[in-house]
Amino acid sequence: MRHFDHVSAARRKRLFYRHPRPFGRDSDPRVLAVALGATLYSPATRPALLDDIVKAARRGVMSMVVCLEDAIPDDEVPAAEANLVAQVRRAHRTGARVPLLFIRVRTPEQIGDLTRRLGDAVELISGFVLPKFTAAAGEAFLDALREASAQAPRPLLAMPVIESREAVYRETRTEMLHDVARLLAKHADLVLAVRLGGTDMCAAYGLRRPPDLTIYDIHPVASVIADVVNVLGRADGSGFVITGPVWEYFSAGERLFKPQLRQAPFERRHAIGLRRHIISAELDGLIREVHLDKANGLIGKTVIHPSHVPAVHALSVVTHEEYCDAADILGETGGGAMASSYANKMNEAKPHRAWAERLMLRAQVFGVAAEDVTFVELLKAAGGT
Repeated sequence: MRHFDHVSAARRKRLFYRHPRPFGRDSDPRVLAVALGATLYSPATRPALLDDIVKAARRGVMSMVVCLEDAIPDDEVPAAEANLVAQVRRAHRTGARVPLLFIRVRTPEQIGDLTRRLGDAVELISGFVLPKFTAAAGEAFLDALREASAQAPRPLLAMPVIESREAVYRETRTEMLHDVARLLAKHADLVLAVRLGGTDMCAAYGLRRPPDLTIYDIHPVASVIADVVNVLGRADGSGFVITGPVWEYFSAGERLFKPQLRQAPFERRHAIGLRRHIISAELDGLIREVHLDKANGLIGKTVIHPSHVPAVHALSVVTHEEYCDAADILGETGGGAMASSYANKMNEAKPHRAWAERLMLRAQVFGVAAEDVTFVELLKAAGGT
């Protein structure tokens, strides 16, 4: 699989200076963690689950989570499990093209049970999402995953979700996150990425972010994200990829604030209609939040609607300017400072090296935009317009 493969070859040639590279379920987990992109969640109760998955793959979705937890009522769990197993087995039997698939479970016992029930079809599953993750509860999940992985044809990976009250409340947060860091370090070979449960974090305070604000405007939750990055996202070799919290809006209501997208970039690219669509679907808030995710060290995002995916993926493409900066920085082994190739900033070889290394990994899976290509062209292509 490869990002932007749903775009024609001729169009990709115009868009990219360096094209996205292919990856697969057997790729290095460090690559897969970055390649997740916009991870689309779907309840396991959907009758046409496989059709939804196949359709999402055709539209450029590279990772999906089939949810058995908060997305479904408690009394529907057995039916949801049966539906999930039947649909994944059918996908395996028919050779359906599917993205990286993960299962969000409720209990550790579900991991082994579902792995056994899936049989050979478990090879379509890349791993499990572990909800309400704490050090106290998390060890049982990771032990169950390690046992199931030993029986599977390829390793099954974990995506723990930081969203519990212990992670949110200030008096327990620091100790809890450090305990989680120690636990994940023991099982680092199993951990693909750490996810952030923005909805549960807001719920701890009885909050819900409106569509014209980002999660970073909700200060009690923004402080949690900062601490998670501080403890679990360090660039010293101990950290993990941390993905952005869910964006949960996909249609417009009455707006209180002005749109968050400038008109000029769309006018220059003859894409005013695209800007109107973005605003009407509340996607300008998503675009701003993804920018802030990246600035705060997060990559990828949880989404609940296919319309969110193009924006996340377009913003994940490395710009030509960023690529030139990173290449210059990594080319200087002895340190020192230099003017950027674009002559608009200073690059320092030592302080900026970790940033450059991370950026080059993103460039590998999302590609590097051509010199004159902007987010506008990438968004149009990613959305198929």
